[in-house]
Amino acid sequence: MNALPESPPPRRLWVPLLALVALITLLALGLRQPRAADAPLPSPLIGRPAPALDLPRLDDPARRFDAQALAGRVWVLNVWASWCDPCRQEHGQLLRLQREGWPLVGLNYKDSAGAAWLQDQGNPFAQVLLDAKGRTGLDWGVYGVPESFVIDKTGRVRARHAGPLTAELLAREWLPLLQRLREE
Repeated sequence: MNALPESPPPRRLWVPLLALVALITLLALGLRQPRAADAPLPSPLIGRPAPALDLPRLDDPARRFDAQALAGRVWVLNVWASWCDPCRQEHGQLLRLQREGWPLVGLNYKDSAGAAWLQDQGNPFAQVLLDAKGRTGLDWGVYGVPESFVIDKTGRVRARHAGPLTAELLAREWLPLLQRLREE
């Protein structure tokens, strides 16, 4: 019996195979790029005026946030929720910022138990705003909680941090920035 010589696979099969190998290689290279946990995420808001915060207050929904109360001051906006474990982890750092005299505004994000949680844990915020549907969070580019923003005296966003604020992050970056902005 004569065996037919094996013929190579048709060329039309090589193109998709090579494309798949190239894609897998690019993905593998991308995954190998380390990113420090504290590395700041880019935000299109940095250097721009802070988005409006026209929301009811958590303690009294009939009252609205008064942004004029913070005009000319450096302050921090912290987006949080009582159901968020990392928010619980950072709570001590928020209390520290409050003790050190930094004005904090809380944006209670998609949460119905925020008031009770603050009553139990302590309230570091000068004002807490209720973003029940998360629309204002979207204006700020929030994609998860907690997230925090530094707002300067002119109302511009100067820094953003996604994730819980830590003692190390405050000491290394945020407290020096807040102090520098206060002195400007």
